[in-house]
Order: sequence, then structure tokens, then C-alpha cells
Amino acid sequence: MSTGRTSPDKCGLYIVFSCLRVPQLVCIISAFFLVLDKGMRWGDISNRIMFSWCFCIIGTLIIVILELYMFPTDFPFCWYNFSITYACYAALTCLSAAIFYPITYIKFLPYDARRNQAIAATVFSCIACVVYVMEVACIWECYKLKEIPCYVHTMPGLLKVLETFVACVIFVFISNTSLYTDQPALEWCVAVYSICFILAVVAMLMDRDEWESRLPVSFPIFHLGLTLLSILLHFTALVLWLLYHFDEKYGGQPQRSSDVNCIDRTTNGMCTWDQRLAVAILTAINLLIYMADLGYWAHQVSVGTGGQPTDS
Repeated sequence: MSTGRTSPDKCGLYIVFSCLRVPQLVCIISAFFLVLDKGMRWGDISNRIMFSWCFCIIGTLIIVILELYMFPTDFPFCWYNFSITYACYAALTCLSAAIFYPITYIKFLPYDARRNQAIAATVFSCIACVVYVMEVACIWECYKLKEIPCYVHTMPGLLKVLETFVACVIFVFISNTSLYTDQPALEWCVAVYSICFILAVVAMLMDRDEWESRLPVSFPIFHLGLTLLSILLHFTALVLWLLYHFDEKYGGQPQRSSDVNCIDRTTNGMCTWDQRLAVAILTAINLLIYMADLGYWAHQVSVGTGGQPTDS
């Protein structure tokens, strides 16, 4: 990835700040404080959704402060890559919060003011997601990235963002250690999620000219190998997770009704069986993303493309 720089004029940067950063902060802060009620009972997933909103608030504030006190051209790295990457993750974070919050919390609330506040928070999270997506498009135009390589705006860059984000969502669910404790096969699944996440991050960091030249193999072959390894690991994790959680022969529970926690809904949040199913679905989704990634790099190797990924 080229490290050459470009920067928009100050007017363009001011427009990005005033028209996008402020609405982002307003929406996320509104969502956070709408559900910040001491009288509400929280589940583990709901607590992590609150944390995700805090992450977006803090991240956006840091970017605003940096842009106000240090113009992007003063940074020792490509500012547009950092801001676009953050905006992509923030958009996915707000979208996932808007999906999981109603599923894990709102549907258990009585029809009163608290429910209305929670629904309003979900709407604000959806709006924030849209504004973050608009930021990506706006930065693309302001920095004229059509003429400048930007990893996130390539097919492998987008896939890596999705792979790491899905892994983070999986980590949220497996933070419930009862899902895998004292079962070596399931502990292997957790190790797979961690290993593949690290490999994806390494692949993203290696996409720089100064690092590519140090690789013993060509850049597409390097990515092809990492992706193939991640696919094999995810396949084993998916098979083992399904067998040990949903096959009676291995002590699993194939029916949701067999989990007492799912029948007795006296507390908010997802029951254990639902969390197991969510991890299985997310693992399958990530496996499909890795397969698409493998297809891209296999094509790059077959046509003999150089180190730079191309836009798709």
C-alpha cells in the first residue's frame, strides 16, 4: 500500500467535521444516555453494546481533537487510511448494536417509557451507522482516493475489515466462559478465533511497501497462504462447535427447549443456547468471508498480479 499523502483543503475538512462528526457524536451520545437508566436490569450482551457505543464516542472524539489541533498532513502515516478504517469499524459497530440490542434486550421490556427509550436508542444507533458510512464516502472524495491506493477501499481490505469485525462479535459471545470451559475441543475453537483474528490483523499491517519488500514470497502468495490457513482453522472450529453444542452424542443440546435458561425468561439477555447458535452462525459467516478472500487472492496469483491489490 502506497504511503504517499494527499490532503483536502481546510474547507473540505471543516465540512466533514461539521456535517458528519457532530451528528455522529450526537447520535451515539443520545443512544448511550437514553438507555443509561439505573432502574434497568442489564445482561452481558447489553453491557457490551453499551461499551461499543462508548468506543464510538471516544474514538470519534479523539479523531476530532487530532484534526482540530494537528492537521492530517502532519501525521507520520496516511491519515485517510486511519480515518476510513475507523469509520468502517464504527459503522459496523453501530449496525451490530442496532441489531443485537432489540434481540437481546428490548423484546424483554414491558411496553412503557423504558421500552420507548430503548427503541429510540436503537434508531439513533442506526442513524449513526448511516452517518459513518457517509463519512467514508466523503473522505474518499475529499482525499481524491480514486487516484491513490487505499487498502480499505479494495476488495481484500474490505474483507479483512469484515473478518476482524465478525471475530470481535464472536469474542463478545464467547466471553461467557461457560460455553467452552473444561472442553478441549471447544477451547480449541476459541484458540482458532484468536489465531485467525491475529493473522488478519497482521495481514492488514503488512500491507505497506516497506513491509512487502521484506516478505520471502510475493504479496499475493503471502495473503493466499494466510487465508487458506484461516479457512482450514475456521472449518475445524465450525465442525467442532456444532458437534459439541448441538449433537446429543457429544453432550450437545439440539433443541432450544432443552435449555432451561431459554424457557424461564426471568432475566434479560440471550440464553446460553442462543449464544451457542449465534457463535455457530457467525463462524459460518466468517468462513464464507474467508472463502471469498481466498478466491480473490487465488485469482491474483493465477493472473500474476504484483504486490498491490486492485479495486473490485
